[in-house]
Amino acid sequence: MQPDLSQPGDPSPPPRRRRRTLARVLAGLIIALTLGAGFAGAGGFVWFAQSVPTREVSIAGAADGIVVLTGGASRITDAVDLLADGHGKRLLITGVHQTTTTTELARVMPQHQHLLKCCVDLDRSAINTLGNAAETRRWVQAQGFRSLIVVTSAYHMPRSMAELSRRLPMVRLIAFPVVTEKLRTEPWWTSVPIAKLLISEYLKYMLAQVRMRLEPEPDKTDVARARTGVGG
Repeated sequence: MQPDLSQPGDPSPPPRRRRRTLARVLAGLIIALTLGAGFAGAGGFVWFAQSVPTREVSIAGAADGIVVLTGGASRITDAVDLLADGHGKRLLITGVHQTTTTTELARVMPQHQHLLKCCVDLDRSAINTLGNAAETRRWVQAQGFRSLIVVTSAYHMPRSMAELSRRLPMVRLIAFPVVTEKLRTEPWWTSVPIAKLLISEYLKYMLAQVRMRLEPEPDKTDVARARTGVGG
């Protein structure tokens, strides 16, 4: 039997007991941090979902230019309507298919054929939101514009505005969200497809926020990312 080396009345617990106590404290801390992160993430998502517009806005006045990020069926139509109503001097459609031409668009919107020929520019190089922002920046700088109406789907607007604001800090951006019929008529928490769409977009938005805080200045990364599709 090994002798007991502890002094009589020594209040310090044995090493094994201290290790168990420390393990319980660490486990509790990990659980608390995990729950805190979960609540923060859930709260952030609810904020994001509630901030997605469910009604389209009215544009008062005009901007220098209009940009539409392709992806939804009615985005281009709404953007061309804004141009026709005098809300901008020129329109950039960014992210169109390589084979798309203004002539093809004119067949779909014959009432705006003259505008499509004179005042619409097509960007075929961008394949994601980051590429859209990079190409929009080049277009805005080439045109010398100081204000821009941004047209994209309502759920896509927060990420689009974040990417564009980073690359065009001196340009006034005006959001024109395109709202789908489901967003107009159904609360997101009652529709599984809408909830999934918003969760996916929220995760992309948060990843974009993290990336923008870590990446170099846009001038060093715009061309590579616009061409390779990195960034979502």
